[in-house]
Amino acid sequence: MRGSKFHGRFEGRGQDCHAPGCSEAGEFRAPGTYANSFDGPGDSRWFCLDHIREFNAGYDWFEGMSADEIFEAQSPIAGWRTENNAFRGDAGIDGMPRWADYSDPLDAISGRAASIKARAGQNYQATRSKFDLKEQEALKTMGLSDEIDRQALRRRYSELVRQYHPDRNGGDRGYETRLGKVVDAYQLLKKSAVFC
Repeated sequence: MRGSKFHGRFEGRGQDCHAPGCSEAGEFRAPGTYANSFDGPGDSRWFCLDHIREFNAGYDWFEGMSADEIFEAQSPIAGWRTENNAFRGDAGIDGMPRWADYSDPLDAISGRAASIKARAGQNYQATRSKFDLKEQEALKTMGLSDEIDRQALRRRYSELVRQYHPDRNGGDRGYETRLGKVVDAYQLLKKSAVFC
């Protein structure tokens, strides 16, 4: 079985070439008018082989970058430092709160800053939290901030139990320890005086 002669060809998509006056099939994708951003993926334009070659000949990936940004982008390790807690598979578990736990981005930033300061040895949250130290540790285990109610606690507990239960992981018992910590944390928190 032989591969396609041209890498990146999408045959049979029914797209027309976006070049003015061209009636060929648009089988090659090119960046559109707006790029990928936090709002979502950017758009694409589709060109035939001749027009994608023309587009690529005039495309400047470094357009708008400073010399330092170009140097950084050309580094062999460029892009390897992009993982952060919000997008890891275990985001918010045994660590900082998740972005999804907040409705206001400023609250999320403040919650993460508080977690970072607490981890650095400063007892920042302890001075302003309504939970005692054991309960704060339980909140960290479940990836929650101290601004939660009973309903949010229950919802997060259900989510974590589904995520770490061996039946949901093909019988893999690798998550049992983490599941046990989540159950213990929930048992402690649901009896907290804050929720009474």
